[in-house]
Amino acid sequence: MASVNGGSEMGSVSQAYLDSQAVKEARSLISELCRQFYSLGWVSGTGGSITLKVHDSSIPKPQQLILMSPSGVQKERMEPDDMYVLSGDGTIVSSPSPKPYPHKPPKCSDCAPLFMKAYHMRNAGAVIHSHGIESCLATMIDPHSKEFRITHMEMIKGIQGHGYYDELVIPIIENTAYENELTDSLAKAIEAYPKATAVLVRNHGIYVWGDSWISAKTQAECYHYLFDAAIKLRQLGLDWSTPDHGPIQGVKGVLGVDCNVSKKARTMDSNCNMKPLPRCIVLDIEGTTTPISFVTDILFPYARNNVRRHLSATYTSAETQDDIKLLCSQVEDDLKQGVIDAVPIPSDDAGKEEVIAALVANVEAMIKADRKITALKQLQGHIWRSGFENNELKGIVFDDVPEALEKWHASGVKVYIYSSGSRLAQRLLFGNTKFGDLRKYLSGYFDTAVGNKREKRSYIEITETLGVDKPSEILFLTDIYQEAIAAKAAGLEAIISVRPGNGPLPENHRFKTINSFLEI
Repeated sequence: MASVNGGSEMGSVSQAYLDSQAVKEARSLISELCRQFYSLGWVSGTGGSITLKVHDSSIPKPQQLILMSPSGVQKERMEPDDMYVLSGDGTIVSSPSPKPYPHKPPKCSDCAPLFMKAYHMRNAGAVIHSHGIESCLATMIDPHSKEFRITHMEMIKGIQGHGYYDELVIPIIENTAYENELTDSLAKAIEAYPKATAVLVRNHGIYVWGDSWISAKTQAECYHYLFDAAIKLRQLGLDWSTPDHGPIQGVKGVLGVDCNVSKKARTMDSNCNMKPLPRCIVLDIEGTTTPISFVTDILFPYARNNVRRHLSATYTSAETQDDIKLLCSQVEDDLKQGVIDAVPIPSDDAGKEEVIAALVANVEAMIKADRKITALKQLQGHIWRSGFENNELKGIVFDDVPEALEKWHASGVKVYIYSSGSRLAQRLLFGNTKFGDLRKYLSGYFDTAVGNKREKRSYIEITETLGVDKPSEILFLTDIYQEAIAAKAAGLEAIISVRPGNGPLPENHRFKTINSFLEI
């Protein structure tokens, strides 16, 4: 038996299994999908391909059989019997029978080695290779770019692990004369971009994978939509990589990144020499963009004083019930761990008021201890949202922050927030300031879901998410020395913000400090 991945010959697969209903349905599904993809322009001219695993819950996913469409055939005319069947290691188990002239002899997909990389490195359940013109043109906007970037588009939500406010980053690899020669570069891209579920091939197309054929198909449709949107926005002179999709500033490469950095995108170094601004800036909130007192003297007290009112008013809503469920789980763990001030929460049978009273006692204790836990942060975010909506709260930022954000945005710099507060709380703060809505200058938000702010691994996770070539292309601004240390250990550039009310720094800390963002 041949192998498309250098795998050893596997043991025989019974004919009964090859004739099973599951395999038959998978064969028919590929035929049906290829006809759909042909109508979309993804697999015309015999180009493009699709592969999927035969789902069988009794067999571990890596060992499940793989079906692949053949190479060099009219995809819209394929029949179920035209498919190749492979083992989990890439060994061909079953090949289609030859057809009479003018059909070519059967040949497994030229994409097979690349498909196997997605299966082995991402535990995929299906992989789609499209030659759709949108995916091709998206790589040609800037021939030097190694990435496609886009943000603040609804269809980003259809990409695994991404939301509307996130920046979607897709690696671009260079095309080769023969498909299988792309294998190594595709594998390197998959490894370098752990958050990605696709790789673009310049002047060629895209490889998309998902946990199942439904996931892969859904994401492929979303990717093509986003590519088409980016192309059309560029034709309109609009920047698809920024939150507000405003006019493209100056001469830029793909997705707003300057190929030749203009003077306005430069800053002075300590020797008064011009140097480029960082590619990305990640901002802490407390003591950096916002006075520490805003959080300690306004937000925390507001949440503490309004826990009971919020829970009583929204008790039956699905959102609040989810908050309560999360809090109950946290309190249960706290009681097992012997956390001081943890109070048992009675069952619903005790009545609404009894449950709320216990929840309030626990939340007040959590706030007092300044605990960085999801259950508390989620509830606080919902309470603060009500406060902002009722004009009882207003976000506070230092006076230099809006001007700096606008300057960085105009220079093509991507700005992100990384705070221990929830992403909802972050958006509320920057969306409701006395300077107006500042979210148009922000490309994304990170909270402690990526890790503790004093741990190196958290900044590595952020670097991988942003998809920069080097961690040093990211500047992290914080008022906390230990956070600067962790970011520097991950390779980021770190600067410490010195603001009124911030705590003292260690002597000889060796970090650059600033009193205003306008110094950057």
